[in-house]
Amino acid sequence: MESFEKYNHFFFVGIAGTGMSAIAQYLKGIGKQVSGSDRLFNSETKLLIQEQFEQQGIHCYFQDASGIMSDIDVVVISTAIEDSNIELQKARSLDIPVVKRSELLSSISETKRTIAVGGTSGKSTTTAMIFHIMQSCGLEPSVMNGAGLSGLQKKGLPGNAWVGKSDWLVIEADESDGSIVSYIPEISVLLNVDRDHKEFDELIALFETFKSNTKSRFIVNQSHPLSKKLSQDKAFDFGFETEGIGFSGSDFKQKDFSISFKCNEISFQIPAIGKHNMENALAAVAVCSVAGISVKDCATALQNYEGIYRRTQLVSQSNGIFVIDDFAHNPAEITCAIRASQSVGKRVFAWFQPHGYGPLKFFHQELIEEVLTTLRANDYFILSDVYYAGGTVNKEITSEDVVSEMQKQNNRILFFSDRKDMLPYLKQNCRKGDVILIMGARDTTLSDFAKEVNTFINPRLS
Repeated sequence: MESFEKYNHFFFVGIAGTGMSAIAQYLKGIGKQVSGSDRLFNSETKLLIQEQFEQQGIHCYFQDASGIMSDIDVVVISTAIEDSNIELQKARSLDIPVVKRSELLSSISETKRTIAVGGTSGKSTTTAMIFHIMQSCGLEPSVMNGAGLSGLQKKGLPGNAWVGKSDWLVIEADESDGSIVSYIPEISVLLNVDRDHKEFDELIALFETFKSNTKSRFIVNQSHPLSKKLSQDKAFDFGFETEGIGFSGSDFKQKDFSISFKCNEISFQIPAIGKHNMENALAAVAVCSVAGISVKDCATALQNYEGIYRRTQLVSQSNGIFVIDDFAHNPAEITCAIRASQSVGKRVFAWFQPHGYGPLKFFHQELIEEVLTTLRANDYFILSDVYYAGGTVNKEITSEDVVSEMQKQNNRILFFSDRKDMLPYLKQNCRKGDVILIMGARDTTLSDFAKEVNTFINPRLS
């Protein structure tokens, strides 16, 4: 698209979506006029994010084209918006320019010293850690992330965007829709390459373009076999107990909800769980070092890292039972979340709601194999019906199909078609020292469900 700076009034179709909302808030923060619609909005019972938008001066509409007016300079859509969408049709009838979210983010990033975080897992956490370190060290960056930062949410914001005073901008670069190839960042980091939305050859092609588009420094995870192959210079890469690289982690330990490790002989202690969060932190340290921050200063900053929304987020620790909420939605993320929870609890009750029939069909075999390998003898894995957001879809593989296959090898695999039916089971069977892990994506009610799980089981324990 042409430079975004020439436009004043931006209208976002589906503004409540994570990627869309971050850009909308950023534009409002730099003085642009912003409005948007979402099918979840209504005037009677407002969502929290709708209220937060309106407090920032972002006008909200139901997705019925009532907000599409002739004074709008440009309409922003995501790849999920189809040609039949009533608002897209109205925008075209009024000759209002239409741009994709990724095109707009690319245009914004060209005006900044952009740090782009890529990979199939861990992007939101690493983006948040980079922002937290830079903010703590006085660099005053901006951020646009795929999840809300707890520190920003405490300010009454959705938490996935912030406008800083410097030229630094940290963004999450998404490969799932191919938009990662649109950006031309100053610094890029590749966390991992796991089969998720796309096959390996497609992912490698995208990440190779991501690398070639990077103007200054491309940093990779040397502990991951596929990302390692795209290394630009090992002296700037990161990894776990890997010799000859710039930022090597060692001595990993986890105690309660805290991890510790060393990076280049500097001790780190972070209020987070899971070995994957050590790798995310190492990536953040590698990036921030290129930006001029010492490893020691990174360690000091991360001691106060507050985490992000639904990333191994502790919902409660009541009467010895932990409830953890996580965005995990592919086999690699699910197994990482389970392993992190295993370090906390004697038993893990890991519940997963697949985020679509297409994704489940794509990775169900890997899910079966990896989860069965990860579970301990006393852990449980529970599935409920696939989250269905509407539209035409192939329902060839269901959650019940996956459970049936897994039960042939493990009798601690359970199925509850309606997730609420699981609550009495958990109340009856969970005891002190257990972890209940809630996992899934897309469904905006999952965080509320995690809280519901806690309130349901705790009366028995009181």
